[in-house]
Amino acid sequence: MSSTKSILSTLTGILGRMLAKEDPKRPSRPRHPDAVLRPEGRAAAREDDSAAGRIPGAETRRVDPERVRDVRVGYSPSRNSLPDSGEVVWTWVPYEENDGRGKDRPVLVIGRQSADRVYAVRMTSRPHDGDRDYLAIGSGDWDSRGRESWVDIEQLYSVHHEGMRREAAVLERDRYGLVADALIHRYGWAQA
Repeated sequence: MSSTKSILSTLTGILGRMLAKEDPKRPSRPRHPDAVLRPEGRAAAREDDSAAGRIPGAETRRVDPERVRDVRVGYSPSRNSLPDSGEVVWTWVPYEENDGRGKDRPVLVIGRQSADRVYAVRMTSRPHDGDRDYLAIGSGDWDSRGRESWVDIEQLYSVHHEGMRREAAVLERDRYGLVADALIHRYGWAQA
């Protein structure tokens, strides 16, 4: 029974990736490595981008950070359309209730999980001053309204390359270092 589920999951993932290929009639993503799309600029994004992070086999998954020991937190941004440590990317993120609902939001990539997945922590513009589970990191290109942002160091996600809708920004090394230090101190992860 589990092998049937595995085969169906794999086939669904392949079909989802095939359907997600660019259609020449649709506008495509900017090709310049520093181009930034904002949520309000979705007219320039592909129509199928709204499914990023929910494609079976490539979905964004919440991971218990207390149970993960192999995270190597490092800073290695590279504007190459793949998520790298230190980059803020947009993906669909499931709500805490894990009931199938979620929302498209920015996450900060903190390390590599596998060849096609990275670990990331979610970001929010809702103020969390004084909350030990959140770090204030200021504003950046990931938020078109220039709002201050906080990183939730309690919630860890596994983001598949195919589940990333777009690269939004690169967090400066010193601000990334604050997040990395907090995660390493809290969970005992290694510095990459």
